[in-house]
Amino acid sequence: MFKILTLNNISVKGLERLPRERYEIASEISHPDAVLVRSAKMHDMEIPATVKAIGRAGAGVNNIPVARMTERGVPVFNAPGANANAVKELVLAGMLMAARNIAQAWAFARGLNGTDEQIHKAVESGKKNFVGFELPGRTMGVIGLGAIGVKVANAARALGMKAVGHDPTITVQRAWQLASDVEQALSVDDLLSRSDFVSFHVPLTDATRHMINEPRIALMQKGAVLLNFSRDGIIDDKAVVAALDAGHLYAYVCDFPSNLLKDHPRCITLPHLGASTREAEENCAVMVADQVREWLENGNVTNAVNFPDIALPRNGGYRVAVVNSNVPNMVGQISTDLGGAGININDMLNRSRGDIAVTLLDLDKAPPKEVVAQLSSIAGVLSVRCLGGGGH
Repeated sequence: MFKILTLNNISVKGLERLPRERYEIASEISHPDAVLVRSAKMHDMEIPATVKAIGRAGAGVNNIPVARMTERGVPVFNAPGANANAVKELVLAGMLMAARNIAQAWAFARGLNGTDEQIHKAVESGKKNFVGFELPGRTMGVIGLGAIGVKVANAARALGMKAVGHDPTITVQRAWQLASDVEQALSVDDLLSRSDFVSFHVPLTDATRHMINEPRIALMQKGAVLLNFSRDGIIDDKAVVAALDAGHLYAYVCDFPSNLLKDHPRCITLPHLGASTREAEENCAVMVADQVREWLENGNVTNAVNFPDIALPRNGGYRVAVVNSNVPNMVGQISTDLGGAGININDMLNRSRGDIAVTLLDLDKAPPKEVVAQLSSIAGVLSVRCLGGGGH
């Protein structure tokens, strides 16, 4: 029986992926095998030594101490792409709201008083203050061409816009999904100088913090619109407000309200709605539950931010999963110890990523406790899990 600790409300559809006969799930549970989390901050949390996996029902993992978990040999799973459509739709909504001054016009309409005749008269005299512009022929710049960025770029093209993207680390899979007429920017600066709208879809790191600052805003076209539904901190809000006040930028739409932004007449701030759809929450929960289950039961890894992807089909035998530092001769030492105990390896797969490696072994019989202890004592081995035969 595996024990799962939930730190937030996780979609029922996701939890249903963990069979009740094999999983005990609760918001308070002792000695959990895994943690499922959405937004709860785990950096100051004492994470039990029994935890073998953390699953984030979403894309970002800023709330999880990834480095500390890596040192313990614990994978941190996320759900990239599960909320991509939800975020894409909100970016499009933000773009339309900015272009047509919808938020300001709505506030004006809600503040109207008097008889219907007086309201109609006020509408006709006031609507000139909210004249906007149309999208066809405008250029959408997308920084970060992952699951969300690709959808945003393609949607912009479908709306009759030009699209230009920048992502030095774009994967082959995402490149195939990108519309063929999306142009490549040579750099962030090149993209900014060519775009009427700029949408960001990158994680918050030391390299991306305040990547949009006063010097880069100066490169942008007069009347450009910034759309940040990615991470708070990517954009220097003070520099943006200064550019809005000076009339250089037309609008700023983001998912991260603050005292500086929330009442500014050219800012539209939403309460972190990016993935707030029933479908996105369900998709994220299902994806991460499946990944955590696959790791706990079979040792296979998909979409871990700190572990290599690895998948060894179950073809009989007794499965052992070893997590170790990525240093020479680890596989040799493991094989030698098993061979010395008279245990044959029927199948084996090793994958590495950075400083971490995972070795999956299907053995002809279960290793005795003393052999497991011997494997665990190898310098650099972080964990040894005996997963038995079969699998799901």
